[in-house]
Amino acid sequence: MAAAQDAATAADPVEDIVVIARRIEAPIWEVRNGDSTLILVGAVEGLPRDMEWRSEALSAAADRADRVLFPPAKRASFTDVGRLLWRARTVAFLPDGKRTNDYLSPEMNARFLALEPGGGRTNLLLSADNLLERAGYARRSRAAAEVVRASARRRQTPIEPIDVLHGSDVVEMLISTPPEAHQFCLVAAIAAAEAGPESAAARADAWRRRRVQEVLDAPLEKAINLCWPWGAAGPEAQWRARWRQELETALGQNGVTLAVAPLHLLAEPGGALDRLAAQGAEISGPDWKGPPPAEAAP
Repeated sequence: MAAAQDAATAADPVEDIVVIARRIEAPIWEVRNGDSTLILVGAVEGLPRDMEWRSEALSAAADRADRVLFPPAKRASFTDVGRLLWRARTVAFLPDGKRTNDYLSPEMNARFLALEPGGGRTNLLLSADNLLERAGYARRSRAAAEVVRASARRRQTPIEPIDVLHGSDVVEMLISTPPEAHQFCLVAAIAAAEAGPESAAARADAWRRRRVQEVLDAPLEKAINLCWPWGAAGPEAQWRARWRQELETALGQNGVTLAVAPLHLLAEPGGALDRLAAQGAEISGPDWKGPPPAEAAP
């Protein structure tokens, strides 16, 4: 009997992919709607490249999925780089006569200068970027999206991200966005840097162990999600709408779609998982909801 059941499962490609995906050491959800199955991988940025996690299971699941959805791809041309270098001084520093104390509260500016004593004139976004690295953000991370892209290339499957972020968009944002637009990003980056690499390591471990709320509450995760492109002047609204459309379309198609999407976009209140649950989809996976808000005392 058991052997027959195992053979039936092995013969069902959908169940085979689901079983493989459940081995992934990352927050994943299986979403079903009739004959459609959507496997959602909650991705985060800046994980240590040498971190141990079962990336081979993710690669195997991507190999067998009917469709794969990727985060936005980033592309830059030589023209973009040249334009940025030409405007380097304008981009790197605050406007003439301005310093960080013109944008931060006295207490927050003191905390910033304690971390970056010479950073009083540096562009707020670039200052935040430096602090994120100090907080433990890994530039060359072995991200979930990269594992899936490598699998798609190996299979010669067309790679179709939900959007493309061109270098010209990045340059235009750096040149045209007013400094005050990046205040919240810098404030969050200060908190992340003060928490230090130990907090970043705890975030990475929580992600691997599927403790979703711990990841979302981590200072580094909050800072990343408040900084560009998810924060000020970025294409956040466009990407949210596109992800919502793509996920709902996938659940209307037969077969298995594997999607590597930002964890905060999936698991935040009112995010993709909440929306799919409200539409009646069957969802299995780690708990993505935090504790309910405490009731105010009478």
